Amino acid sequence: MNVPATSGLVRGAPDLLVMLPGAYMTATDYADNGFFAAVAARRLALDVIAVDLDLAAISAGEALPPVATGVIAPARWRYRRVWLGGISLGGLLALGCAADALTPLDGLCLIAPYPGSRLTTNAIAEAGGIDIWTIDAAQQEDPEFRVWNWLRRPPADLPVFVGWGREDRFAPGMAAIAARFPEASRCCLPGGHDWPAWQKLWENFLDRGHFPSTTTP
Repeated sequence: MNVPATSGLVRGAPDLLVMLPGAYMTATDYADNGFFAAVAARRLALDVIAVDLDLAAISAGEALPPVATGVIAPARWRYRRVWLGGISLGGLLALGCAADALTPLDGLCLIAPYPGSRLTTNAIAEAGGIDIWTIDAAQQEDPEFRVWNWLRRPPADLPVFVGWGREDRFAPGMAAIAARFPEASRCCLPGGHDWPAWQKLWENFLDRGHFPSTTTP
């Protein structure tokens, strides 16, 4: 099992956030769009790494185990806390990692999390909604349905951030995800499914005090 390639800001901080990419996104896109620079500018005691994932591996359901065993598990020996997050498809994958309990997590950062295909969301809606729907044996084989089943009762003590753009084309599904978590965990800002909106949401997340600041430049 190959360990995914990563790019990031690693300075020996006590906490780590692992970010998963959206579709057709690379780890370096996080750097190019100022995500690491925003952490450095705030002097947060936080390391951040972004992971490269292959779409074929995602489609085959083979992308997350290498992240869990090759990236997160070794990090737990070095860091006090390890969070997992992602943008769009990466947010759904982060939820999938939590739903399948692939590795212990200390928090989730979900930026514009993709809610899944219409086949998934429509099936749940047609069953009467998430609180009435019950996952069946066939759906149990599908990672999207497993995510929504987990969202029925997410752990009450797991810190979560869910942010999305008000004009995002997937906004209704993202709002439905956010509704499964406390109101204080949610952030909806003007914007679409694009980097300008994601940058603002990232800055909002960083300013929420989940991670301490440091005077070290």
